[in-house]
Formats: sequence, structure tokens, C-alpha cells
Amino acid sequence: MNQKTAIPKGTRDFGPVPMMRRNYIFNTIRSVFELYGYQPIETPAMETLETLTGKYGDESDKLIFKILNSGDFAGGMDPDLLSRWINESEKSAEISRQIIPLITEKALRYDLTVPFARFVVQHRDEISFPFKRYQIQPVWRADRPQKGRYREFYQCDVDVIGSDSLLNEAELIRMIDEVFRRLGIPATIKINNRKILAGLAEAVGMGEHFQEMTLILDKLDKISPSDLKEEWIGKGFPEAAFTCLWPVISHKGTDVEKMHKASDFLVSSETGRLGIEEIQTLLKLISSFDLKATVELDLSLARGLNYYTGAIIEVKADRISMGSICGGGRYDDLTGIFGMPGISGVGVSFGADRIYDVLDQTGSFPEVTRTTTQVLFLNFKNPDPSEYLPFAEKIRQAGLRTEIFPDAIKIRKQLQYADNNHIPFVIMIGDEEWLKSTATIKNMLTGNQETVPLAGLTEHLCHLIG
Repeated sequence: MNQKTAIPKGTRDFGPVPMMRRNYIFNTIRSVFELYGYQPIETPAMETLETLTGKYGDESDKLIFKILNSGDFAGGMDPDLLSRWINESEKSAEISRQIIPLITEKALRYDLTVPFARFVVQHRDEISFPFKRYQIQPVWRADRPQKGRYREFYQCDVDVIGSDSLLNEAELIRMIDEVFRRLGIPATIKINNRKILAGLAEAVGMGEHFQEMTLILDKLDKISPSDLKEEWIGKGFPEAAFTCLWPVISHKGTDVEKMHKASDFLVSSETGRLGIEEIQTLLKLISSFDLKATVELDLSLARGLNYYTGAIIEVKADRISMGSICGGGRYDDLTGIFGMPGISGVGVSFGADRIYDVLDQTGSFPEVTRTTTQVLFLNFKNPDPSEYLPFAEKIRQAGLRTEIFPDAIKIRKQLQYADNNHIPFVIMIGDEEWLKSTATIKNMLTGNQETVPLAGLTEHLCHLIG
């Protein structure tokens, strides 16, 4: 590849068809968000480094893209510290931690949730609680690019903040189901509760290592149980704790059976019992919905981000190997880190790029996502195109996307243009049609042609296109 035209790994260009398909996904998700009363906001691509770090956990903090300060970013550094950093043999995590605040004050946002919490605190006097917002914007992560994982990708977030009610979780699950129903993606919605996991950690003597435990459990869909156990022991955690925990989190059966299994294990944990009660309430609430997706209690589901405190949700596409295509959960005090404690919120994020990959791999994109133009007027030179400009305008006013080929080149090449751009209908008005006040309509999908009066052209096209 020519290095002058290369783009960074983990990023992509999008041509017209991919963009139309992405917009189809965004518009579908947006329409569901607005159906349930959520309002749009946007936040900057970059935040202060202080806003982002320390909110996701140590492993995730390493994936934050940092931005060098403008100008002489190293000018104010301690020469000795800089020398130690340049000397590769003395590089260490501790030196890195000392240097980073000196050379960078900003970073590209890692997700949309933490910037949303910052937004809520900063604009608290301008919004009404509970505040229901949605946000569709790109995020960046310094991750290793691989299938289904990019360094720049879009998230479609929907959150409600300022309410403790589990009705919000139930509504989010209903919205998830509606989005994937409209997109035609069979899906399984997995749920759990971080309070249950906290209770399980207490029960096996891992309460002080809860965050590390959840980071390991969060890898269960990527590695085998034996590898998970090996990583557990490798972290210095007791094998006996894993042996006690595994039968609970891996238990197969109905949701009721899983809850009974967990309840027996959590008799002495008030936090764990509260998590069980919240799951029972949530399942009761969503039982009134006619959901198309499968909802499943998964006691191994962890969602490794530190800020989750209650219900957690993760969605997988059925019949295709892909990571989660939607996920989220309850966070009880995320705004507290910005000076506004005690405000609970819950939300989920749809991974638009993975959703795209699912639709693409399954051939599920509708035909309309292949083109913007529905009608193309061919250019015969005679009559002059200015003669049928009014007809094209009338068709546009009827809501049909219409263009006129600008140059009087060979008709075969104009038809090839229509075919290449997946334009379904072509209008031909040559000398013969013009004399008879007619137009010939060619269906580019079937090859069928029909001649209609110019006076009824718009109405006929509306009927054909629907």
C-alpha cells in the first residue's frame, strides 16, 4: 500500500453503500430511542485526561488514546526524568505515570458514558431529572485491531439518570428487543447483577479482590473454563475459591433454578440477596412484554468496567460468531466523581460497527440501503434536458429521490451508471417519446420496460416505488 494514502490501523474509510447502510442502522436505533422519549446530546471528541482516567479500571485506562500538548510539550519536564525515560533500560510503569501528566492533558473519549456523567454535572441547572438522553458518536480505544474490534468505532448510547427505578432497566430491555427486531437480527439478551457477583466474591473470601475477579470472569466468552481457572490461579487467587464459585456461575437450567442456586450460596450476603431481589423484580417487569429476543440470566456475566453497580446487560447475535453487539448496566454514583454524588443512572450502548458486520455477514441489509437515488433520467441530448427538468422536479416534490445524468454520452454507459449505483428505475425520453408526450420507464432489476404519458409519470412512479 502507498504509505501516503495509508490510514491508521483499526480505522476505516466508508464509501457510499457502507455509509447508506450505516445510516440505516443509526436511523433505526435513533427512531427507537426517540419513541421512548430520549433526547439527543453531543459531547466533544476529546475530554481532559483527568475526566477519563480512573473510571474504567487499570486495564481499560491503558487503552485511552492520549493527545500530546500543543507546542513544546516536553519543555517543562524535569531533565533528569526525561533522561531516565529516554534511556530505555530504565523505562518503567512508574516513570510513565510521572511523565504522562506533564506532556498530555487531553485524550480522545474512551466511551460515551463517562463524558455523559461529566455533561450531567456541568449542565445540572439546565436539565430536568430524570434525564433521558441518547448519543450517537465515535469513540477511540488503543486496542489491538482484530475481527469485530476497531480503534475508532461508533457507539449508540441511551441512558436515563436521576432515577433508581428498575422500570428503567425493563424499558431498556424492551428497547433493545425493538431495535434488533427492526434490524432483523435474532438476539439473546443476557442479564446479571453486580450485587450478586459482589455477594459471590464475599462468599468465597474474594471481597477485597472483587474488581480483579470481575475482570477475569469477563473473559469467559473469549477463553475456555480451564484457561480461566489458570488465569485465576496465576493472579494468586485461591484455587479453592474458584472451585466453590464455578458451580454457581456455570449452572445450567432455567432462570428460576439459577436464582435458587445463587440464593443458597448467598444466604450470608446482604448485598448478594439484594441483587437476587433486583433480578427477580426485573424479570417480573419484562414478563409483561412480548419480547422477540431471548432473555437469559447469566451468573457469569461480569461487564468488567468498574463503574457498574447493579443490573448488567449484554446482547449477542444468534447464529453468528461475534462479540457483544450491545451492553450496559446500572451505575449508582458515576456523577459523584465529578462532585455530584448520589445520582443513579442506567444505560446501554449499541455497537454500530458490530451490528453492521452481523447484517453484512448474514446478507440482511435491505435493498434500499444500496442506493440513495430511486429514479434516473437518461440524457439523450435531444430533446434538451432542460425540457424534462420540470418533470424531475415534480417527481422530487413527490418524495422520490431523482437525478438527471449530466452528459449526453452513450446510452449504454448511462445504463451502466444506473446499474453500478443500484438505481432501480430509469426514465428515457428520446425524440420519439417527446413527440408523443410519453416516457419509457425501465426497471433495472427486472429489465421490464413500459411507456406512460408524461402527464401521469410522477403518479405512475409513485405507484411502482410505493
